[in-house]
Amino acid sequence: MKPQEFLRVAWESISRNKLRSLLTMLGIIIGVASVIIMISISAGTEATISDQITSLGSNLIYVTSSMSRGGAMAMGPGGGSSGGLVYDDAFAIEDEISSVVGVVVEQGTTDSIKSTEATLDDVEILGTTTSFPSVRDVSVGTGRFFTEEEVEKKAKVAVLGYDLAIELFGTTDVIGEVVTAGNTRLGIVGVLSEEGLKGDTDFDARLYTPVTVVFQKFIDNFFARIMGDSIRAVYVEIDPDADLDNTILQISLLLAKRHDVTLDEPDFSITTQGDIIETQESTTAAFRSLLGWVAGVSLIVGGIGIMNIMLVSVTERTREIGIRQSVGATPDDIRWQFLTESLLLSLVGGLIGVLTGIGGAFLFGVVSDMRTVIVPGAIMLAFGSAAIVGVFFGYYPANKAAQLDPIDALRHE
Repeated sequence: MKPQEFLRVAWESISRNKLRSLLTMLGIIIGVASVIIMISISAGTEATISDQITSLGSNLIYVTSSMSRGGAMAMGPGGGSSGGLVYDDAFAIEDEISSVVGVVVEQGTTDSIKSTEATLDDVEILGTTTSFPSVRDVSVGTGRFFTEEEVEKKAKVAVLGYDLAIELFGTTDVIGEVVTAGNTRLGIVGVLSEEGLKGDTDFDARLYTPVTVVFQKFIDNFFARIMGDSIRAVYVEIDPDADLDNTILQISLLLAKRHDVTLDEPDFSITTQGDIIETQESTTAAFRSLLGWVAGVSLIVGGIGIMNIMLVSVTERTREIGIRQSVGATPDDIRWQFLTESLLLSLVGGLIGVLTGIGGAFLFGVVSDMRTVIVPGAIMLAFGSAAIVGVFFGYYPANKAAQLDPIDALRHE
């Protein structure tokens, strides 16, 4: 028999028992759809995390303290400490590393904020430096950001996040107004554009002031005497055309020299956006593999269903098999006839499953807060797995049909 003849006979057999065929394909449909939907959810989560990390700024290197500074610390030759990052480290990085475009220091605290219109408790106050808008990829909507001179002179100025300005004054037109943060009066010089939530940070809900003001006014005096101008992190923006690894090495050597430590036992750590994204990707990849295996169980169950129905079909059509053998059909013809029928069930079920999976992933993304991303590779994997399942689980019934004795098959009632 020709291949098209196998397909015709297989399709006629499936069409004669539409409901049974649909129920047989149900396991394959569910399995394929599950693979596509679960991988789409995982890929969407991965893409969201990547976008959030990237949205925090471009071409960033994160330099963080690996240990707290406390008590009397030996001073390094560069004026730093051997106990973590200090404020002057940021200026050293900016001045001495040529590939550095900008450096931002951040030191946060929380306090109550009062205006003429409202009082808010536990508002995040972020002490930072003048390069914050460019390095952290935010923009000032009205007014301006504070200047280098204001940072140096510890000027009592503030820039409000978009939502914070609305909550305190009911408008973003607040340039020249005054707020009281804790016991410190700050003059408002600007309001950020609406930025929204980036990663875990709500840029719109914070008050921004020179980091020197935070050191002077918002850190407990006893704590300040011990810690000095210790900082938790420095955000470094580098030239997009610069060699990233070389820049990291230069920063490491500079800080090691300033802190009088070795690169084998540094008191700081350096990571990049790529490092964070790679870590997140490895986590979500493992999660995606787990979801894929769970969904794959449905495909196996569907394959067992196909084998079961094909065995029933062989029993029901024993006499038909005997007639075909009596008119010249070879065992290979019988085997291919039933194998084609099994494969066709899997492929049709796989196609329906693909359409269901794409639709389900899209619908899930619409009705939930989670982002979904259709992965073409997942579609090919699911559809290909369905075909393999059809062949694997269909071979035994097909082979059993091919081995029937023609005389016994003709006598079967």
